[in-house]
Amino acid sequence: MSIETRNRLGARLRSRRLARGLTVKALAEASGLSARYVISAEHGRANLSVDKMEQLCRALDLSMAWLLSDAERGEIDALLAGRSRSELAEIATWLRARYAPRGPRHIALLGVRGAGKSAVGRPLAETLGRPFVELDERVERLADLGLGEIFAVHGEAYYRRLELEALAAVLGEPPAVLATGGGIVTHPEAYARLRAGATTVWLRAEPEDHWDRVIQQGDQRPMRDHPHAMAELRALLAARRPLYAQADHTVDTSAHPLEHIILHLAQKLA
Repeated sequence: MSIETRNRLGARLRSRRLARGLTVKALAEASGLSARYVISAEHGRANLSVDKMEQLCRALDLSMAWLLSDAERGEIDALLAGRSRSELAEIATWLRARYAPRGPRHIALLGVRGAGKSAVGRPLAETLGRPFVELDERVERLADLGLGEIFAVHGEAYYRRLELEALAAVLGEPPAVLATGGGIVTHPEAYARLRAGATTVWLRAEPEDHWDRVIQQGDQRPMRDHPHAMAELRALLAARRPLYAQADHTVDTSAHPLEHIILHLAQKLA
């Protein structure tokens, strides 16, 4: 075995050991080898026999093929060997979404409040024969509190944790039309999972339309004792625009009537 090969295998063994949270001593005990041998193997100094490689692989829950693979596959396997269980689960979700045979996918509607996610989502779901899900309603169920109470009592970090839990549950259900919270795009882990498990649609609108729709819903809070509310809304939309633009599709809800938007999306996403 060449020095280059021993170094490559040693680096993979060490990366996998660290990903599993094992010390050298723990790996030595699990594999039945000495700690001195484990250190030598990780630094490319040990002359690895098939038997000893098998012992190390069993202790690390690592296949021999994974350890020995080369070229592009070897590079991929080396990267995977250093990932934790939660990271591997996230990677597997992305790979299934990217390369598995495509069946119906969830349709996730994105946008700041007033974009029209409920107004578009309910009739779109009915047209496609799917359930309609509001992610924030699922969050409220998990907390047994309203959104305002969640933020007031527990803060945003708690809300984001429940949002991620609710999203994982929804993505495991039959395909639905999903209205997401406006800030989900600012939560990298949640947005990555959403994009991996659903076809995303940004319902883009002008600030004035966001404002008017919220007011028409009977909510006067955006303007009450808040003279700079419109300026803050414009700044929020500008800050999130690059994130929303990563969606699979974009529909301008300011430029088209509701019936046109629903028909367009139903034809495009059926």
